Amino acid sequence: MTYSHAQLEALLEDRFRRYNTPDFIPHDPVSIPHLFTQKQDIEIAGFFAAILAWGQRKTIISKCHQLLQRMDHAPYQFITQHQDEDLKQLLGFKHRTFNDTDLLYLVHFFRWFYERHESLEEAFMGEGAVPLATQKARLEHFYNLVFSLPEAPHRTRKHISTPTKKSACKRINMYLRWMVRQDKAGVDFGIWNQMSAADLVCPCDVHVQRVARRLGIIQRTQSDWAMAEELTQNLRQYDPADPVKYDYALFGLGIEEKF
Repeated sequence: MTYSHAQLEALLEDRFRRYNTPDFIPHDPVSIPHLFTQKQDIEIAGFFAAILAWGQRKTIISKCHQLLQRMDHAPYQFITQHQDEDLKQLLGFKHRTFNDTDLLYLVHFFRWFYERHESLEEAFMGEGAVPLATQKARLEHFYNLVFSLPEAPHRTRKHISTPTKKSACKRINMYLRWMVRQDKAGVDFGIWNQMSAADLVCPCDVHVQRVARRLGIIQRTQSDWAMAEELTQNLRQYDPADPVKYDYALFGLGIEEKF
């Protein structure tokens, strides 16, 4: 079926309203940062929930709860105030190919970073007087910053994507949607303000890609950064100020409706 512009807009808006509701939260990894109210706790819990977002959502959520338990359910306090002895609590954590080596390094990086900055948003914005202007540049800067410390294990690099390697960067883009997008329904947090929702790039998991191709929103067959930008640019036709809100529509059509 070929959809007209008006038909696509009506479908996307309808499904956005259907799935962008508080009912979405308990069954999605976004439920993990929703356990907290302090900005830094939300940032950290959200980051790990996004990075661990491989496989079944139920398993992802369970693993995130296990990780938070190891951090005494206070991730910011644990990261910034832990003693070496406390790090033993993290040993043995594993989700798919992410293991305690990766976890210990990221805890080390976050401690280093929060000693110098108030919010993780600053890790995306660049070090110069003028903030980085594109999401591509921001994601590349974040990746380079995370792995700038001499202790960075090479194996951990595969867990954080970068457009430099042509990745669609699904998990980081999802994380940025959570942190940046102002959401009247209260699913996304909107606690960062140096980026705008208009700048965000749509998270592209396999379900979103499949639905977007069936609807004719994307033509590119390769799952890469160019495809994520193509999808986002086409979604801007329907809401230039908040194109990634349609991630809810595409995801819902793919997961809930098996479109």
